[in-house]
Amino acid sequence: MTASTRPDSIHARRPVDRDARPIVDIRGLHKTFHQQGPWPWSPRREVLAVQGVEFTVQPGEVVALVGQSGSGKTTVSRIVLGLEEPTRGEVRLEGQPWSGVAESARRGRRVHYQYVPQDAMGALDPQQTAHEHVIETLTVLGGLSSAEARDKAGEMLDRLGLGARLHALPREMSGGEQRRVTLARVLALDPRLVVADEPTSGLDPDRRESVLEALIGNLPPDAGCILVTHDMTEARGWCHRVLAMLAGRVIEEVDLAVAEPVHPYARILFDPWSAPVPRGPLATSGCPFCPDCALAVDGLELRCRADVPSLNPFPDGGPAHRVACHALAPDPQSS
Repeated sequence: MTASTRPDSIHARRPVDRDARPIVDIRGLHKTFHQQGPWPWSPRREVLAVQGVEFTVQPGEVVALVGQSGSGKTTVSRIVLGLEEPTRGEVRLEGQPWSGVAESARRGRRVHYQYVPQDAMGALDPQQTAHEHVIETLTVLGGLSSAEARDKAGEMLDRLGLGARLHALPREMSGGEQRRVTLARVLALDPRLVVADEPTSGLDPDRRESVLEALIGNLPPDAGCILVTHDMTEARGWCHRVLAMLAGRVIEEVDLAVAEPVHPYARILFDPWSAPVPRGPLATSGCPFCPDCALAVDGLELRCRADVPSLNPFPDGGPAHRVACHALAPDPQSS
């Protein structure tokens, strides 16, 4: 697909400071979980949830993590926020170490790095109004006085279209309104980074668009955002870069304003009508997509089954385009 035929659903992009220090800098991230079987005598098994993930988020930038359930995107987002510790690798936020740091050292910085949950109703107190939720956040985390918090909470809720719903309880709100309250709590703190985990899940398309507009349109100018999503329309419309994940790895990084995905799995994610998204077992060695890949043929098949492809620049996709595919972006060290 050329630039002239690309859908017009891409919104005006937030300015990004490419020369500034990254807000998020992830290097060589790995996460292994150990799962116990259903019985006490069942053997424990290793689950490789994240394998070698690396990326940055610049001030002003919105980066999407996309992929099927179980691809590792939520685990990555939890590690970024310090809710999980990596098995290996490093996370730095605004140039300072974040992973492997004692919680006492992180506590004073946490207010700058905020999380938007998928389950808005579960995140809200059923006995608090929209206004009370935001006031509490500003007094407890923001350190404001009650009067200051009351004024700022009202202003933020009004900006998000809830000025007439200040005294509504969660059960009296629609799903979109509940999500806007969770956004108001986060945005009122003027965060440096927002990690949003499926913030529009369960909403109809119109409400999804309005929730994302409320989130991204009200971020501080120099804040970054990581959007975890299953919705490729959201990724295309709102994000500067998209990282497609499969089996814990990033298999493609692309700016959808410049180029289209080329990895066979990423192409299916963005055009599910072209082929069914694989639901069978992925390969346990080599490229995980190899069993379903039309490019893993002839002389390449043995290599695809044996060697995990690294993320390399894709020659025709612009400076931000990288793909992990032996056929599309051969490893320079192997040539």
